[in-house]
Amino acid sequence: MKIIFMGTPQFAVPILEKIATAHEIILVVTQPDTFIRNKKKWLYSPVKTWALAQDLPVFQPEKIKDEAARILQEEVDLIVTAAYGQFIPKVLLEHPRHKAINVHGSLLPKYRGGAPIQRALINGDTKTGITIMYMSPKMDAGDIISQREIEILKSDNQDRLFERLSQLGSEMILPAIEEIEKGTVRPLPQDPSEVSFAYNLTKDDELLDFSRPALEVHNRIRGLCSNPGAYFRLDDLEIKVFDSCVGVTTDMPPGRIVAIQKDYFAVSCGDGKTLQITEIQLPSKKRISVRDFFNGTGRNIIEKNKEINK
Repeated sequence: MKIIFMGTPQFAVPILEKIATAHEIILVVTQPDTFIRNKKKWLYSPVKTWALAQDLPVFQPEKIKDEAARILQEEVDLIVTAAYGQFIPKVLLEHPRHKAINVHGSLLPKYRGGAPIQRALINGDTKTGITIMYMSPKMDAGDIISQREIEILKSDNQDRLFERLSQLGSEMILPAIEEIEKGTVRPLPQDPSEVSFAYNLTKDDELLDFSRPALEVHNRIRGLCSNPGAYFRLDDLEIKVFDSCVGVTTDMPPGRIVAIQKDYFAVSCGDGKTLQITEIQLPSKKRISVRDFFNGTGRNIIEKNKEINK
């Protein structure tokens, strides 16, 4: 089939790559390039980088609803989207011979929206999956074509779970397209009573609240690692946290540094347990282990009994 693919982050690349092994990709649509000011260079999306390496045509509209004509001029059998990042107008969804489908990182109707993988981790879910569904004008509300579930491992963070779900999506996409091409799909409507939403993350979502239980704070760190990263404030610094584990009990009030060891420092949380922080990043610095941090400037920043987010 002739397919237009729409996607932006690394999550979408294995799915695009798998489609290209069996079908003709006539156009790749992705978000505009980002200018990195401190490095004075343009950053391509992972999808664009892969597409250019395969000599595929790339289209990067600022607002796809205003530039739909470029796609409408193509004779296309199917549009496939995966984490594209823009709302796609109805006129484009109905343009292909077999309409448009989306590869979504949740077990719909749970977690409609732009951050389903992050929200599943933040909320401490134990399972998630991939849903391939027909697209509709309403966000992630289309009928389900196929769905597969996986366990969320305790070792999973955002990066690892994105990678696992991307691989799962790549395994599911060709069978789904084959069913569409043969006309054997039996779409399943979503149950409106089971709908929940996973809205895009905000700056407020990134700030760690140590008045919450230690496991809840730990799950927030997992869900935000590595982009954009959770953080806390200490003196005048915003310190990002990328790895942690739940520690022992304490009688100290929440938000205090209660222990300092060579590999971690522990912060008291709202349920009387500590959170052991093991990997951090200072502003304009690289991610490092707490062990390396203490071998450098960290020994002058982290002090026992110091209050966080004061």
